[in-house]
Amino acid sequence: MKSSRVWTAVAAFALWWATVTGAYAAQDRTEPKLRSSAVLVMDQETGEVLLSQNSEKALPIASLTKLMTALITLEAGLDLDEQIAITEEDIDTLKGTSSRLRVGSRFSRDDLLKLALMASENRAASALGRSFPGGKGAFVAAMNAKARELGMHSTHFVEPTGLSSANVSSAEDLAKLVRAAHELPLIREYSTMPQYQVKIKGRPATFVNTNALVRSGQWDIGLSKTGYISEAGRCLVMQAKFNARPVIIVLLDSFGKYTRVADAKRIRAWLDPDFRLNSERVVASKPAKAKTAKKVATKKKRVRTQVKRAAR
Repeated sequence: MKSSRVWTAVAAFALWWATVTGAYAAQDRTEPKLRSSAVLVMDQETGEVLLSQNSEKALPIASLTKLMTALITLEAGLDLDEQIAITEEDIDTLKGTSSRLRVGSRFSRDDLLKLALMASENRAASALGRSFPGGKGAFVAAMNAKARELGMHSTHFVEPTGLSSANVSSAEDLAKLVRAAHELPLIREYSTMPQYQVKIKGRPATFVNTNALVRSGQWDIGLSKTGYISEAGRCLVMQAKFNARPVIIVLLDSFGKYTRVADAKRIRAWLDPDFRLNSERVVASKPAKAKTAKKVATKKKRVRTQVKRAAR
């Protein structure tokens, strides 16, 4: 009799535990609440869409454009060692952004590719398009032709930097671009370099990756590109592995400087149980602090300065 009661208790506990763990499993499948306007998360190997939000909507994509710029440059088989001069034509007249690549300075096409991908350097991307056989017009035509080839039906390009808001695409289309670009080893390597140094007028200049997740070294990222202009908001595309599962993430029109990064972390916490253990610490925003008049003035000055910086 005593043995029977013990087994009954064990069975009851097992049933309770199954109910609890089942509830947690159900919670695990709850889609994360994201702050980006358009989202697509896809299993790279199977093509299964894991998460979608306004993924068909065509939106400005800012410097995500440079991923196509790199793809066209590399597929053309151009000499990567060729020296290309930065000219007046490469100066940003759309947004008035600044650049450390001075007019008259010369860089290899390889250096320009690295700077365009990892540092989102606008003059580098412009020079890549300008030095293409047939000039920038032929380059943009090649970009649009490649988009059609990849089935990117909501995509259109007018220039190679992403400074124009007329460069548009959808999250679905950009996932196709990421899959194609990821096949090229140089794009994988260059887009995920934490930093890179070139010489400008004989002096070393260090450029850092615009994706903080790449710089952190805590993610297995195989491809990365950020973008920002005011019309596009903060944008991010990545290929990353979570528990050895390759996933493509597309985030468009994120509001706030760190939102695209926070959304990427929310997605990882949703897909990666190990990362979920620290998700609150990683994702949570810091509490707002009272602003003094001095801090407000400093912030206004910083905002004016950022207008002159390159689109990211």
